[in-house]
Amino acid sequence: MRFFTLLLSLLLFPSLVQADDIQVNGEPAPEVLWESLMPKDYVLTLENMYNNPDLELLDDYSDKAQRLYDEMMQSLSSAPVVDDMNGRMISIPGFVVPLEGEGERVDRFFLVPYFGACIHVPPPPSNQMIDVHYEPGTRVDSLYDAVLVSGRLTTEVFNHEMGTAGYRLEAYRIAPYELPEEMFEDAPPAGE
Repeated sequence: MRFFTLLLSLLLFPSLVQADDIQVNGEPAPEVLWESLMPKDYVLTLENMYNNPDLELLDDYSDKAQRLYDEMMQSLSSAPVVDDMNGRMISIPGFVVPLEGEGERVDRFFLVPYFGACIHVPPPPSNQMIDVHYEPGTRVDSLYDAVLVSGRLTTEVFNHEMGTAGYRLEAYRIAPYELPEEMFEDAPPAGE
């Protein structure tokens, strides 16, 4: 339930999560929202494309079902990026999906806007996934915990079996991230 609250809060209450500019290597790295990584005119049309009652009648293993799945995955992996974000220093909250590392240290991961992205199919659109590189590596104690990652963002596509990222972030700082408690006051208890 908390990851849905995080996603909704990032979209509806940007003033609650924007912090003062963070300085990284002497440069400001302002906190940005996930929606700023999508072009203003971008609309994910998967729901419209596949909002068809006949889909429920498809056999999961049929050729038609596979074609529709392939089309959906292609649409997700080719979502447009915002070219003006290329080269900017940013800070962005999200959740870690480990990709590479050694032992308990992770040095390459996807940063995604909500918990469970990439673990469950389908992954988020490519403009909502960031391929993060953090040379010293970091320890991820819990994938349920949000982090704030600061660094230089570039528009660079990275394909992986877990999804496609439309951005790359050379991270300089990773810190725990907590949402303000008032965001959870009206949320129903988990499991409801």
